[in-house]
Amino acid sequence: MTVSSVAATLPARRSRARPFDWRRTPGLAPYVALMVAFLYAPLLVLVVYAFNSSSMVTVWQGFSLRWFARVAENDDIRNAALNSLVIAVVATIAATAIAVTGALALERGRRFAGRGAVTLMIALPLVVPEIIVAIATLVFFSAIGMRNGLVNLMIAHTVFCIPFAILPVQARLREMGHALEEAARDLYASEWQLFRRITLPLLAPAIASGAIMAFVVSLDDFLISMMVSSAGSTTLPVYVYGMMRLGVTPEVNAISTILLAVSLVFVGAALLLGRRHRRAG
Repeated sequence: MTVSSVAATLPARRSRARPFDWRRTPGLAPYVALMVAFLYAPLLVLVVYAFNSSSMVTVWQGFSLRWFARVAENDDIRNAALNSLVIAVVATIAATAIAVTGALALERGRRFAGRGAVTLMIALPLVVPEIIVAIATLVFFSAIGMRNGLVNLMIAHTVFCIPFAILPVQARLREMGHALEEAARDLYASEWQLFRRITLPLLAPAIASGAIMAFVVSLDDFLISMMVSSAGSTTLPVYVYGMMRLGVTPEVNAISTILLAVSLVFVGAALLLGRRHRRAG
């Protein structure tokens, strides 16, 4: 075999070579299984002991729903859950409306000099530690003399949830491109008709996904709620924290299981919406 014939076979061999697949890394599967067990085993233990009939947290005596019934009969827990639900609904609606408007302005509006800075400011709550956001929010409300607990929480949660609602909408607007909107304009559609019949239906899955994420973030938030809440506006995570200061009880396990189940349902719905959107696209 000559040098020229060897050189001629090299490109063919290189083209047949498989690309690197990180999923086939030796030892990766057991390592991932260990990490998953480390992260989710405590949650599994919490859920299991929420159905324990014993009043001792770590002593199993049999299956029972008594602690869920105890939670349902507790007026303070019901009031805290109602506060969390009202705040989450209001914050979700407000944050989603602002997110859709902001995403359209950033992706479809006229270009302006501070566009990058505005995008950075919107995403800032995602990168800044939540404790800093909570303290800054508390200082702001104290400085302007605003002491309405529920209203303060609604405003604070709305601001914190905007990044979670705007990111899916922005991503969808970038994927859509401008072709359909330009075609509608060529057919003399007004801006309102364009938004109502073209843009909004295409954005609907992304808007729903962002709204679900905003709802879950607001419902589960603890630090901002603890800093901003006042008497009569205690949310469920803050109430659970107050219960745990006296020790972990089976009631805490039951409340945590309910919160975990609600969060999983909404996050699962957001993932399903995202999958349907990708398949439709």
